Amino acid sequence: MKKLGLLSALLASPAFAATPATVPPPTPKLIVAISVDQFSADLFAEYRQYYTGGLKTLTQGAVFPSGYQSHAATETCPGHSTILTGAHPAKTGIIANDWMDLSVARPDKTIYCSEDETVPGSSSEHYTVSPKHLLMPTLGDRMKAFNPASRVVSVAGKDRAALMMGGHVADQMWWWDRDHFVSFVGKAETPTVKAFNARIAAQLAKAGKPYTLPAICQTRVSAVPVSANRSVGVPIPARKAGDKAAWRVSPEYDQSTIDLASALVDEMKLGRGEAPDVISIGLSATDAVGHTFGTEGPESCGQVMHVDALLGTFFTKLNAAKIPYVVVLTADHGGHDLPERNQIHGLPSDTRVDPDKSPKVVDTAITQALKLDGVTVYGGGSFGDFYISKGLSDANRKRAIEATKTRLSADPQVGAVFTAEDFVGYKPTTMPVTEWTLLDRAAASYHPGRSGDLIVLLKPNVVPIPDPSRGSVATHGSPWDYDRRVPILFWWPNAHGFEQPNPVETVDILPTLAALIGLPITTPEIDGRCLDLDASAADSCKR
Repeated sequence: MKKLGLLSALLASPAFAATPATVPPPTPKLIVAISVDQFSADLFAEYRQYYTGGLKTLTQGAVFPSGYQSHAATETCPGHSTILTGAHPAKTGIIANDWMDLSVARPDKTIYCSEDETVPGSSSEHYTVSPKHLLMPTLGDRMKAFNPASRVVSVAGKDRAALMMGGHVADQMWWWDRDHFVSFVGKAETPTVKAFNARIAAQLAKAGKPYTLPAICQTRVSAVPVSANRSVGVPIPARKAGDKAAWRVSPEYDQSTIDLASALVDEMKLGRGEAPDVISIGLSATDAVGHTFGTEGPESCGQVMHVDALLGTFFTKLNAAKIPYVVVLTADHGGHDLPERNQIHGLPSDTRVDPDKSPKVVDTAITQALKLDGVTVYGGGSFGDFYISKGLSDANRKRAIEATKTRLSADPQVGAVFTAEDFVGYKPTTMPVTEWTLLDRAAASYHPGRSGDLIVLLKPNVVPIPDPSRGSVATHGSPWDYDRRVPILFWWPNAHGFEQPNPVETVDILPTLAALIGLPITTPEIDGRCLDLDASAADSCKR
């Protein structure tokens, strides 16, 4: 009896008191949605043990390490369009960063995802920014429709990130444009933005500060030649005065974005009104670093650790405001390292795409083989959407589609080629996202009228950059998991979180956030489902 008494006393002591799996998320007055461009699940996991700042904080909330951008076209615009709409690109209409519309009157038939091509004199490179191509409402759009008192703000390093998360009716929306933050045509700078841009101009005019790599990143230094006169894998030199290109791969790029977002939270007193507010933040430097230097070198390592520190400071400022807020962080897509480094690391299957799959080469072959006139095959690259001329007769269009599919399907670097007929009568799969077929992934990106006559998917580890001597050395955009898998992290002050290893999707973010603020969502209207953020008996999806 005495032993049982001691045991009872011990179990009743504070050291053995039951600890809840998590403190339930609050009903937030402010939702903070953060996208780190090209922040793959692999990259998140690779440095997880070294986080000490904001990323460390986020790992103490509800962690979904196997989030998925489920679709095949893992590019920036489609990925951002899923995060706060709850819908795959097949519904958002954002099938790629660019697609082609052979019926437009202008000579440039390429359509940029965030442009209004009806503006006279515009092109896909010199465009008027507009959300007109986004066919689904964002969280902010829905919040304002439900209660006009809600404020919606979006700030990003790219216009397509700002628009695809901010939506159609944002109160303020700002994105980086070469050397300052801008908004829609006719939208004047607010005093806060004007002063902020003036500070950035002065900062850009001076040389950047030398950046010391964290110790863990110094171990990654190893030069990898990608051409006769270019190597990656070495520390990024300090930015020279006025160097706008170097700004985009420096810590200053994301720092300016998060600082402006923080200033707008203060200026607009977000989270202090009668209705909940939302601010979306697109951090774009990780993508610029990944493209320019690859994902597995010291440059990428330093960038990830900078994001960790940057977010830590930002969360400290939010905490000081003492408002109930919830953060979600994810990415628009993942990324794949350059094949030259992967080959050094024992991955001989990594290779660069052969230029013979470029639309111009394919067009020449098909046009000559079928004895046609003019341009037959159009496209923007060696994978993705290929279009067949609308000037052909129905019979010749059919012949051209079949011939193009036969040619590309036989290519040893091509994994699959689909045509519009493959999507007729398609029913979305009910399988877990990890089990989706290539057709399932392509269907999630397919939108009639915007998608190509053929959808070309390359095999794994084929990098669609034939020449790395200039510009990008690595990229994304494939249907494979290194480009699809992203972290999805929810956190709120005082959270004592849990980790859910099962696969989830970025389209699940909207219904999850909507449940927290009591925003009604019609389930069939979207593709996502609410994720329970509370591992205790309570269910955050049933509020």
